[in-house]
Amino acid sequence: MGAPGLIAAFTAGAATLAGGRALVHWGIRKGLAAPRVPHHTDPGALGLAFETLRIGTENGKSLHAWFIPGPARAAVADVEAATAAAAREEAEVPPAAAPAVLVMHGWGGNAALMLPLARPLHEAGYATLFVDARCHGASDDDTFASLPRFAEDTEHAFVWLAAQSGVDPARIALLGHSVGAGAVLFAASRTPQVAAVVSVAAFSHPAAMMRRWLAAKRIPEKPVGRYILDYVQKTIGHRFDDIAPVTTIARIRRPVLLVHGADDEVVPIDEAMQIYAMRGDTPVELMTLTGDHESFADLEHHMGRLVGFLDRSIAPR
Repeated sequence: MGAPGLIAAFTAGAATLAGGRALVHWGIRKGLAAPRVPHHTDPGALGLAFETLRIGTENGKSLHAWFIPGPARAAVADVEAATAAAAREEAEVPPAAAPAVLVMHGWGGNAALMLPLARPLHEAGYATLFVDARCHGASDDDTFASLPRFAEDTEHAFVWLAAQSGVDPARIALLGHSVGAGAVLFAASRTPQVAAVVSVAAFSHPAAMMRRWLAAKRIPEKPVGRYILDYVQKTIGHRFDDIAPVTTIARIRRPVLLVHGADDEVVPIDEAMQIYAMRGDTPVELMTLTGDHESFADLEHHMGRLVGFLDRSIAPR
């Protein structure tokens, strides 16, 4: 075979290899893509006044969100409070702004699935912002979803929430579930303005979660699994070690509440213990309760403890 033939054969082989690699990468992305679940309800079904809005995020995309303003503060009940209120009016000092909680769902979820938390938080005096991450709910699509992108969306939503009248920007907590929990920990580790964090059912490390996914798909870790893990890290632009909750937890300087179900089979409760063990100087509380990875029923029954944490951390009443 002459030089032109060798060049043609090499080019054809390279094209075949490149095409095969592209097909493999497409398969990885498709296999890992989150399902888009439509909303089945909204805050209005709970009798709550709310605003539907769009919030800008990275890559020129926008997020769907529901904002539920905080309730009016308790009516003046005694002479001292009435006197203070009158003095405030005379001095033209606006009433105190409400603390707020930004709520982020998990992988394949949406804001509607987090609404069981809305009424208890509202009744406790908190404004809330329920957000759909990119590629989820009614938010814009993007090339892919990932924990860092959940964190980016959380950060943009935080900026929007902090700018709202009636919201105290110094008293905003982040609450996330599953991947959303890892994302709010990551966001809080690089957003010092966050006042507190509630992490519900966070995994300790993305690699551990990925290995469980590989095992469920019966994909051997060597060499295929390792190739997938490396490809995912390269695609999302972050090393798993850098975004893992066992790493980010120690970078947070505000109070954190780790909530985990004892019956969680998706993310074993041992992983909550691993995160807690790596807290360093971060003030962390660990709350375990009955329930699995997806159920919020038991968490609803323990909202008093969650609200107590928020009150102690950012909004003592």
